[in-house]
Amino acid sequence: MTIGSVYLVGAGPGDPDLISVKGLRLIQQADVILYDRLIPHALLSEAHVGAELINAGKAPTKHRLSQDEINATIVRKALQGKQVVRLKGGDPLVFGRGSEEALVCYEHGIPFEIVPGISSSYAVPAYAGIPLTHREVSRSFTVVTAHTPDDIAYEALATLGGTLVVLMGVKSLPEFTARLLAAGLAPDTPAAAIEWGTTTQQRVIEATIADLPQRALEANLQSPATTVIGDVVRLRAEGVCWFDLLPEIVLQERAV
Repeated sequence: MTIGSVYLVGAGPGDPDLISVKGLRLIQQADVILYDRLIPHALLSEAHVGAELINAGKAPTKHRLSQDEINATIVRKALQGKQVVRLKGGDPLVFGRGSEEALVCYEHGIPFEIVPGISSSYAVPAYAGIPLTHREVSRSFTVVTAHTPDDIAYEALATLGGTLVVLMGVKSLPEFTARLLAAGLAPDTPAAAIEWGTTTQQRVIEATIADLPQRALEANLQSPATTVIGDVVRLRAEGVCWFDLLPEIVLQERAV
C-alpha cells in the first residue's frame, strides 16, 4: 500500500494574495484539503475539480471537527495514498496546533512537510499601519494568546517594554486589559484592536489600553481580532496607515 503525504500549509492572515508560492502549488495539487474557518476561502477555488474539501473549521465556541477528529482524518486520508493539505489560517506553528498534527503523522509513519505562512501576529498590524518595531520607539515585540487568560504572566508583560500583540482575545479583552493595568501597565498606553485584518472587512479601533474594552464593546468588535499595545500604535495616525486609504475600487477588486 502506498502512503500519501501530508502538507501543513499556512494560508496567511486573510488576504488570499498572501499565500506562499509553494502553498498555492500544493493546494492546486492536493487530493484532500482540510481547511480551517479563518483561511481565505478564495484559495479553495484553486483546488482541482476532483479534490475533496473538508471543513474542519473551529469557531470560538463551536468546533465542526474536534482536534482528535482532524488528526484521525489526516491519518486516514494519507494512509489511503492521498496527498493531503491541512490548510491553516496564519502560520501552522503560531498558535495553530500544527506541531500536534505533525507528531500524529510521525507516529503513523506518514511523511509530512510544514509550509510556513504569514502570521496574523505581524501581518494584521502591518495592514493597520502599525509597525511592531520602530527605531527609538520599540525594539522588540511579544506575542501572546488571550484564549486562556489565567495562563499569562501579567507582571512580566506589563514591565517588558516593546510592543505587545494579543491574538484570540475578543471575549477576554476586558479581563486581559484589567489585569495588565493591575500589574502596572500605564493606563494611557496606546492600543488598537483590529477586526478581520488584511481583508476588505478590516476595522481598526484605537484607544488607550484603559478605554479599549469599552470602545470595542461600543463598536461590537467580533472575532477574529488582533490587539496591539504600545507606543507604535501612534505611528498609524502619523502616516503609516495605508490600507484604509486605498481607493474603494481597489478594495472592491480585492473582495472579488
